[in-house]
Amino acid sequence: MLLKVGELAKRCGLTVRTLHHYDSIGLLKPSARSDTGYRLYQRGDIARLHQIQALRQFGLSLAEIGDILATPDLNLATIVERQLEALDRKIAQSQALRHRLSGLQRQLTRGEEPELADWLTTLEMMTMYDKYFSANDLKRLPLLDIDETSTAGEWAALVEQVQAAMQTGLDAHSTQAQALAKQWIGMLVRDTQGDPRLLVKLNAMMVGEPTMQTKTGVTPDIVAYIQSAFVESKLRIYEKYLSADEFSVMCANYGKQADDWPPLIAAIRQHLDDSTPPSAPEMQALARTWLGLFRAYAGDNPDTHAKIRAAHQVEPYLFFGTFIDPPLLAYVYQAMAQLGQAPTPAQAH
Repeated sequence: MLLKVGELAKRCGLTVRTLHHYDSIGLLKPSARSDTGYRLYQRGDIARLHQIQALRQFGLSLAEIGDILATPDLNLATIVERQLEALDRKIAQSQALRHRLSGLQRQLTRGEEPELADWLTTLEMMTMYDKYFSANDLKRLPLLDIDETSTAGEWAALVEQVQAAMQTGLDAHSTQAQALAKQWIGMLVRDTQGDPRLLVKLNAMMVGEPTMQTKTGVTPDIVAYIQSAFVESKLRIYEKYLSADEFSVMCANYGKQADDWPPLIAAIRQHLDDSTPPSAPEMQALARTWLGLFRAYAGDNPDTHAKIRAAHQVEPYLFFGTFIDPPLLAYVYQAMAQLGQAPTPAQAH
């Protein structure tokens, strides 16, 4: 079936002028022309038009779209998949906005004066979420204040407890502070489903968005307090297995590069999911980085490594909050073996 330019424009919601422009710049040329010179479009042309319109929705220029469509192995299914992801994100945002509007309506119906500033801040945060997370990410992150299933209230209560502890001068190394840190990390693992990639995105948003820090109360000082208490909870375990000198070295270095581990583990998780061979150059580089971070706090003494290995074999808490699971660890060990290393649980984070 062949469509004239006017028919195609009407069917797809574009103007004839737009289709003429696409033809003039070589972006969408009709496959045929009638005896009288009318442009005629067939199925392949319509499929290409779909690709063009889909890419336009991603904010690409016509020149950029032309370059992409010139790629020989362009997959239409991939374009449709991206469209579906974008649509899912819009649906999630619309549902969240409807939830907020319903709450506002209930307040107004009861004659209550809503806190419009807070409400507008919430809408601002919803837009902020879209900068960092995909629609699928948002479905997997209940800690974000998006809908009625959110655990944001639970987090707010914990933040208040931590704020109170800090205000009263509770030492981050105290047993009480360690308990708060364990609860915090446990909730974080739970609400990110143990996915380090979500953790990295969440961290980026918390660091890069002052509005988020103000809204949630999760300031850099609170994060540092939790990290210090959590590190201390791990050190108390290592202390049982190390000599005084070994433990002194670990105390001086353990936790210093805590911010470097999540991106590393997230990258490895992605390669694992993508079935990247452990011998691949990118995995070899990540394995070297892993070893470097490990040795930065454990040193190079094989005897110390053996003691740490013993601790990891009988102390599962040492893996708590690391976002490292057995499949990921085995994958890293395979990559280390390619480097000529002798990987052991002592080389886990």
